[in-house]
Amino acid sequence: MAEIVVLTAHPRLEHSRVNQALLQAANALPTERVQVRDLYALYPDYLIDVAAERAALAEARLVVWQFPFHWYSMPPLLKLWLDEVFGFGWAYGMGGAALGGKDLWLVVSTGGVEAAYHPAGQNQHFIDDFWPPMAQTARVAGMRFLPPLVLHGAHRVSDETVREHAALFADRLARYPAWPELEDLPPEAGCEVPADDRPHPKP
Repeated sequence: MAEIVVLTAHPRLEHSRVNQALLQAANALPTERVQVRDLYALYPDYLIDVAAERAALAEARLVVWQFPFHWYSMPPLLKLWLDEVFGFGWAYGMGGAALGGKDLWLVVSTGGVEAAYHPAGQNQHFIDDFWPPMAQTARVAGMRFLPPLVLHGAHRVSDETVREHAALFADRLARYPAWPELEDLPPEAGCEVPADDRPHPKP
């Protein structure tokens, strides 16, 4: 099992220079260290093999969600993957500690330029304002949420910028966990989900 699992989720990967370059960069790394799972290639029918996905995560220290920012969130197949794989009793809740102590890293591209993610821009918020649901998801699962890697204006950037961004991504994967900023990030303590937050079957 690989130490790093990269989950790529782009519904139109053939149209994305940025996400194709990131996927190629990750695939070029040793497979015993980095496992790349292209969700739209694996599950074109949206029928996710939950057991296989959980097995892929079992030995990983770093889980990467690599995706284009869609309507201020993740693409639909990645959300479905999250709903099904991060199940109660496995990822959280009573007995759900399978992901505890792992790191979660978002690698995101946006169509809008950086200035659009500003209180004075069209999106009225900084990009960091959109991470809390994903950061809280990590916390509930006992995972540490790492500072995301973002490339803005993906449709407009130069080919050289794409190459540099993909090289940075590959370098970060290759060097993990020797990232200077991780020294200042404490482990995630997680949060307890009360049993009565779940519906109980009728007797």
